[in-house]
Amino acid sequence: MLLAIPDVLTPEQVAHARGLLDAADWADGKVTAGYQSAQAKDNAQLPEGSPVARELGQIVLDALAKNDTFFAAALPKRIYPPLFNRYSGGQSFGYHVDNAVRYDRSRGSAEPVRTDLSATLFFSAPDEYDGGELVIEDTYGTQRVKLPAGSLVLYPSTSLHQVTPVTRGARVASFFWMQSMIRDDGHRRLLFDLDLSIRMLTRDHPGHPSLVRMTGVYHNLLRQWAET
Repeated sequence: MLLAIPDVLTPEQVAHARGLLDAADWADGKVTAGYQSAQAKDNAQLPEGSPVARELGQIVLDALAKNDTFFAAALPKRIYPPLFNRYSGGQSFGYHVDNAVRYDRSRGSAEPVRTDLSATLFFSAPDEYDGGELVIEDTYGTQRVKLPAGSLVLYPSTSLHQVTPVTRGARVASFFWMQSMIRDDGHRRLLFDLDLSIRMLTRDHPGHPSLVRMTGVYHNLLRQWAET
């Protein structure tokens, strides 16, 4: 499932982040690439331990924790601390698949995170740069993603994807991965669709007797499929 989630961050949060990111010291983005991905990757990245990355990463995580759509779609078990990258001057990232497991060392130990889902959160408005589309190959064909600042795209980490060359301006974004309680993408999609249906029924027909039964089906499926 590929899902665009608008307004994850407020305009004020985006402006604060851009002030820090535009003044930050960027490093070579190959530092987080695997061997194969490093051959295709050309961008700049904030060092994971930098104060700016830590501050902004916490802002992103706090915003995600309050976003019902993100939680319903991802059902996250673990989220790798958000990273930040920048593309400019023709930089790009050719087609690749994300590493299956990442090791989160932010908690003092190398905790493994299985990458079920990948996310990109945009900090640059689409009119600030040319190119820089996130191109994702999924079961429905090729999807080209270029979202407003503050919006996020969520997609399976198994997807073949690339970032096209940025030929004008700069594309600044956060990217990260998460391990879901629901390993299977098809199961996650079914639960998300059911969750949305329950919300719509609650909004349009509060107190409808089917709500109890539908909610029970949701939780029984979650109980059957979840890894906690």
